[in-house]
Amino acid sequence: MLPRNAGFVARYAVAYFAAVFSIGFVLGIARTLSVAPRLGERVAELVELPVMVAASFLVARALMSRADAGIRDAALVGLAALALLVCAELAVVAFVRGQTFADYAASRDPVSGSAYVLALVLFAAMPALICRRRTLR
Repeated sequence: MLPRNAGFVARYAVAYFAAVFSIGFVLGIARTLSVAPRLGERVAELVELPVMVAASFLVARALMSRADAGIRDAALVGLAALALLVCAELAVVAFVRGQTFADYAASRDPVSGSAYVLALVLFAAMPALICRRRTLR
């Protein structure tokens, strides 16, 4: 069953995903070319993650401040954006890196990989957290 505001959810999910993915793409290039050679891959990924969580917060806040959305619709925005992000990540892994998902998962550092999963959860939850915070004021 589609939510009452399916068009709203789709528009905002695409906007949220596109903005955060674009920021992550630029930071990923900087991480790979500049930070990782100096500090190592694990440290570089761990340094990037708080920046990405902050970007998720700022983008979600900017989008949700313009929307008249309830927590349910905001949660659906986050979940739909997460689905788009996972599909984009898998596409990059498959087509750019030439890896299967199993190879990619096995190659991830356990520490930074776990932190990345936590960052994904925060990314998905951020629109709803923003709306919840707004309703508590």
